[in-house]
Amino acid sequence: MPDHTPTSPILPPAMLGILGGGQLGSMFATAAKTMGYGVTVLDPDANAPAARFADRHLCAAFDDAAALADMANTCAAITTEFENVNANSMIWLAQHTFVSPRGECVAIAQDRIREKTFFRDAGLPTAPFLALEKPSDLDADVSAYLPGILKTARLGYDGKGQVRVKTRDELVTAWHDLKQQACVLEKMMPLKTEVSAIVTRGVDGNTAVFPVAENHHYQGILDVSIVPANVTQDVATRAAAAAKTVASSLGYVGVLAIEFFVLADDSLVVNEMAPRPHNSGHYTLDATTVSQFQQQVRAMCGLTPGDASLLKPVAMVNLLGDVWPGAGTADCVEPDWSAMQQEPAGFLHLYGKKEARVARKMGHYNLLGDDANTVARRAGQLRDQLLASAGRARPVE
Repeated sequence: MPDHTPTSPILPPAMLGILGGGQLGSMFATAAKTMGYGVTVLDPDANAPAARFADRHLCAAFDDAAALADMANTCAAITTEFENVNANSMIWLAQHTFVSPRGECVAIAQDRIREKTFFRDAGLPTAPFLALEKPSDLDADVSAYLPGILKTARLGYDGKGQVRVKTRDELVTAWHDLKQQACVLEKMMPLKTEVSAIVTRGVDGNTAVFPVAENHHYQGILDVSIVPANVTQDVATRAAAAAKTVASSLGYVGVLAIEFFVLADDSLVVNEMAPRPHNSGHYTLDATTVSQFQQQVRAMCGLTPGDASLLKPVAMVNLLGDVWPGAGTADCVEPDWSAMQQEPAGFLHLYGKKEARVARKMGHYNLLGDDANTVARRAGQLRDQLLASAGRARPVE
């Protein structure tokens, strides 16, 4: 395969391509346009949010031959906004132009069995796991992996495709409920908290890691990210080093997010990776020297990663369709954003999606201040006020 890695920086007004037109594609397009580049988005959704900011929207499937040929002929470099894009399309594109990250990297992230095996082979700690790909695999002694979480090997995200199991009987039932598809059984660990590290690796191998985020989830979806994370400096340093190890081992070029479990003894276990900017990195839009989307542009254009320093403590809260009164119905109305907008150090980011649905990511809110935990509480209060107005207040924990 010809090597299209840029030997000199790709500069404006070059056309950049992205596979996927959701919110990550929107924020990439905004960053690229601000930096002077053109943007082509490939997405089969006629209402793809990123199309609002792109120069061109190719409304076609991710494996559409004509659309891929168009991108290959017109884009100086191409990236992706999500890992479930067709990896073979990315590999084909790489024969004609520079693709960041490589399709082979995306293919590993698409499959939990390959992903966890890769982490283990790279010398990184993982929770004990067992691949279940065929009925006879259930004949193995699974006691070392229980209680555990059964996860589909492919296409699971935001808590989907995951079932907690305590016994062999529950495991067998869960595997059948998941249509006997390939899965990973992962032992549940004594969890203290969860963190993520987002690393940018350039074509020259230089890396920059954003400050580690502490992440809290609600019903399987990221709810709040707090930066700096409430972990020791040693834990944060080890997480950043592990992220660099993953990127280097993959020969990765681009932005890569690594999620970790922090255990009761402060040891780290690698959970999973995302070969793209990440929900837990949205705080970088307002609280770091460069954003994760500017880093995505820099990496694919052969530029050195930018300074990823934190300017001020920050908390990010996800805004799901739950805060829209009447979400998912014809009576849906826009929330009252006034309280969030009146915060002097608050930044509202809405994704422009046409339909608000419960549990659908519709936006996020960054709040900066002198103490990350204080602003996290305030941002949560503001979000909870919206939930209450929509009649969806959460149960008191």
